Amino acid sequence: MFVLIGYVVVLACVFGGYIIAGGHIMAVVEPAAIEMLIIGGGALGAFIASNNLKVIKASVTGTLGLLKGPKYGKADYVELLKLLYEILMKIRKEGLMAIEAHVENPESSTIFQKYPKVLGDHHLLDFITDCLRLMIGGNMNPHELEAVLEAELETHHKEAHEPSHAIQKVADGLPAFGIVAAVLGIVKVMSYVGSAPPEVIGQKVAAALVGTFLGILLGYGFVGPIASAMEGRSNEDAKPFELVKIALLASVRGYPPPVAIEFARKQLFSDLRPSFADLEGELKGAK
Repeated sequence: MFVLIGYVVVLACVFGGYIIAGGHIMAVVEPAAIEMLIIGGGALGAFIASNNLKVIKASVTGTLGLLKGPKYGKADYVELLKLLYEILMKIRKEGLMAIEAHVENPESSTIFQKYPKVLGDHHLLDFITDCLRLMIGGNMNPHELEAVLEAELETHHKEAHEPSHAIQKVADGLPAFGIVAAVLGIVKVMSYVGSAPPEVIGQKVAAALVGTFLGILLGYGFVGPIASAMEGRSNEDAKPFELVKIALLASVRGYPPPVAIEFARKQLFSDLRPSFADLEGELKGAK
């Protein structure tokens, strides 16, 4: 939603200022169709040529996903923390082997079924169960487990940021494609020199310069912000994985479940972090 609001502001300020300054909007609109074909088509072709199918699909999905809200809100993080707390309490009371059946088949687990948000997020669910498998059968010390989880998260983060990096490269290239469109327009104008009056040549030069304008506007006003927003969304989507890592590592280091969950809670940003008292009340209900 904020993407669309930002676009409206960009268009209103750029073209509104141009009109207020005495510019004629049709001088920009009339040549824009051909310029957009050159600029947009060139940028699209370069984007397809420089990325594989997985990144292309993820870029489209990520762009459309910006029209929705973040995947996890405050209530969802509370649900995740309650799940981790319940698992850690079971481990503390009954030992690691008590959660083996839950880990191997989380869809039928009486614990995981209480938390549909986590159960429906297969990436996060796989990360949780894989971590617990390492705790059950890996016989790893905290430093070894931390190194493994850090490597996995680094791979996850790199993969999640590939679409935003691809879109950012398109944004960086759009001004250059705008120059290409402008140069082609000037080449066309040169064919009129000597056979057309100065005012006609001036109009055609102005139309050619629209390409440069559109390339810069699209790059910095539209595509660039999409890349930044996608990167921010990827960082937000990675936060649940960080919470899982912090909580499980704290448990392996010997901290009791309430303390481990508190370590995880403190990783949340202020607008998404439940208060200590609110979370404590939720955890008491999860016992």
